Amino acid sequence: MTTSSTPTAHAVSPDSGEHWSAEGAWQVAEGIHRIPLPLPMDGLRAVNVYAIETDDGLTLIDGGWSIQVARDLLERCLRDIGYGFGDIRRFLVTHIHRDHYTLATVLGHEYDAEVALGLGEKPGLDLLNDALRGQTELVGNPFLDVLRTAGAHEVAEAWAAGAPDLPDPAWWQYPHTWLAGDQQVEVGARTLDAVHTPGHTPGHFVFADQAAGLLFAGDHVLPTITPSIGFTVPPVPDPLGDFMASLTKVRSLPDLQVLPAHGPVAPSTHARVDELIAHHEERLQQSLAALAAGPLTGHAVAHHLPWTRHEKAYDELDLFAQGMASMETKAHLDLLVAQGRATRTDSPDGVLFTAVAG
Repeated sequence: MTTSSTPTAHAVSPDSGEHWSAEGAWQVAEGIHRIPLPLPMDGLRAVNVYAIETDDGLTLIDGGWSIQVARDLLERCLRDIGYGFGDIRRFLVTHIHRDHYTLATVLGHEYDAEVALGLGEKPGLDLLNDALRGQTELVGNPFLDVLRTAGAHEVAEAWAAGAPDLPDPAWWQYPHTWLAGDQQVEVGARTLDAVHTPGHTPGHFVFADQAAGLLFAGDHVLPTITPSIGFTVPPVPDPLGDFMASLTKVRSLPDLQVLPAHGPVAPSTHARVDELIAHHEERLQQSLAALAAGPLTGHAVAHHLPWTRHEKAYDELDLFAQGMASMETKAHLDLLVAQGRATRTDSPDGVLFTAVAG
């Protein structure tokens, strides 16, 4: 659900003066360029990859989706600023999702560039690699199980019927380096603070260049939308609680310019984090109010909530969005349980949540 006054579809980025997804290598600071790469069949339209120049070559924050159109565009944009794939020395990947990781690991292994990823992503990467070694049921079933625990059984059946073919194993090679805990990363003359920010995924990292006043925010702090919560396998007990704690962690840093993975460059991490926290507090209250109808699953509560900036009813969402909505609502209910404001009970219909009296 969007919480910014400017919709992503119309957002202009100050570094380019054009729509944020416009093709190009846009300079956001001295020695740093933002390169939007396309995401076909995705409402987000593009993912921002950031190229940081050093005396030894390039470090890229994220890599894009490993599809030919994105690879060709990245090569063309790097050439426009005087570089090629052979100049990439390292990828710092914010998280495991395919629009961030897959082109990074393909190019990293092809051109002998280091690929670094958060250690919290290893269980998900293990799951994918087990599936690619022949246990094909592992690709679909983990998400289907999450949907079923949310009570979205019909959505799970529809997702299962449309399950995609197995991806190219090259997309899901292991990184060269695991990032474990907060640490500093030297990138040429820069020092980046690698900050573990679980929530959107368990191993998500952001990278703060405090000297330059910049935050490479991945999907943790997005300027025009809220990142999905609960859409990760293997599932974790309290993804929204993790996300809110990570927002507080980033809020404790100096106020920095937001260099997001999706959307335009934005002026203030503090302002946007405050908006995101307020948004989720409101959703928690709405979810708790819905439980007045009695014990409900996440799927049932999702029917009581408005969705997207247009405040659509759940039944107006497409099939994929319905699944995401059910899982995200369950994440809100799980946090209410952790806060002592609701209880949960397993049932054949899914996890049932009940408001705590008073």
